[in-house]
Amino acid sequence: MESASLIEHDTGQDAREIALVDPAGFEAWRDALPARARAAVEAAQFKGTAGTRVILPGSEAESWSAAFGAPATLGPWDLAGAVKALPAGRYRLAAGREGGAAALGWMLAHYTFTRYLSEPKPIEPRTLLVPKSVDIAALARLADAQVLIRDLVNTPAEDMGPEALEAAVRDVARHHGAEVKVTTGDDLLTANFPTIHAVGRAAGAGREPRLIDMSWGRKGDPKLTLIGKGVCFDSGGLDIKRAGNMLLMKKDMGGAAHALALAGLVMGAKLRVRLRLLIPAVENAIDGGAFRPGDIIKTRKGLSVEIGNTDAEGRLVLCDALALAGEDSPEMILDFATLTGAARVALGPDLPALFANDEALAEGLLEGAGTSGDPLWRMPLWKPYAEMLKSDVADINNSASGAFAGAITAALYLEKFVDPKTPWAHLDTFAWMPTAKPGRPKGGEALGLRAFWAYIEKRYGNHRAE
Repeated sequence: MESASLIEHDTGQDAREIALVDPAGFEAWRDALPARARAAVEAAQFKGTAGTRVILPGSEAESWSAAFGAPATLGPWDLAGAVKALPAGRYRLAAGREGGAAALGWMLAHYTFTRYLSEPKPIEPRTLLVPKSVDIAALARLADAQVLIRDLVNTPAEDMGPEALEAAVRDVARHHGAEVKVTTGDDLLTANFPTIHAVGRAAGAGREPRLIDMSWGRKGDPKLTLIGKGVCFDSGGLDIKRAGNMLLMKKDMGGAAHALALAGLVMGAKLRVRLRLLIPAVENAIDGGAFRPGDIIKTRKGLSVEIGNTDAEGRLVLCDALALAGEDSPEMILDFATLTGAARVALGPDLPALFANDEALAEGLLEGAGTSGDPLWRMPLWKPYAEMLKSDVADINNSASGAFAGAITAALYLEKFVDPKTPWAHLDTFAWMPTAKPGRPKGGEALGLRAFWAYIEKRYGNHRAE
């Protein structure tokens, strides 16, 4: 279902009205209703509680309208519950309410992942009318970017290995006229990407590790580099995960999905930047050639890393990509990764952990989180904790000693591969909804995408390519 078809500009077409009611204004709203509608409200025990609805009879059988519980100021998800609560049809908000901020959730509430269902039952469309001031095309691009993340993350690893992830990048690149270069298998060693090769070399034929490198834009424009962790499945390697912890590891390429979706937004909006997208795509598998605890690997940057834990593989594939990104002297580097369980212990599944080496960049991203309704929480790059990454036999260990500050030490590891003069932000995101919420079914989810896009669009949006 095309996202853009779910929103229309209001030109006076026939539509049912939805009155938005919050508990604070409920009594005044109810008392102003005609007697029949007031009786329906009482019978349904509707009080304006968020997410609840009531059908209001009109003067004729077919002239009904609806009321839906929502706050006075709408956020992205405040109308999402109405999609399943109301029959298919066309709707407009009553009393001049705009609904633009909530139109995104309205569109995304229609999402279902049906690829593997023999008899899928898609939701019939509910169309929301919005004022002409609402940029429907921009909203649809944002919804489609979020759908891309959901689809990629929801797809099992059997059908979303490194080769399939490369195909997804090529598809987006083809749509926007971007260039893609891919370094695969043993060519990674020749090209000096040893950690990407080490993590992915055990996956076997057809699932070889690779570095996907996409570029778009004019060479003279500001350089923006996005990096996404593309671990298409993570067994943990020889430090194998328990079965319960391995069950969701198809989502370990969620960082790559976020980076690709954000790249698509940048290109779709024709921002005047020189965009580069780097995705190290691997499967962390087990066979006789798998990398081992205690191995020492020389990274692209020249630092040697002792493998303290093969299940801390994400930072290994990212460190070679970060080193490559820095060689191009970009204006900014943003990386996305489903990196640590420690971030989820600290902040839960809904709140991504943000790390940044630049105050202005961090403040801009947090402002973007606020304006987009896509929360982030900044965590510190606490330098004393770098002691936990010390190795007796190498420059650094990929796994911190002890059980403390796992998200911070992972970010500190990555920071060692970033030029301190380059503004850099790292997002440790879950990329998954463990329980369904309005507009957000259980499964793959974009967490942090809209916040980063709000910042990038504000920074570069006044300078669009023709």
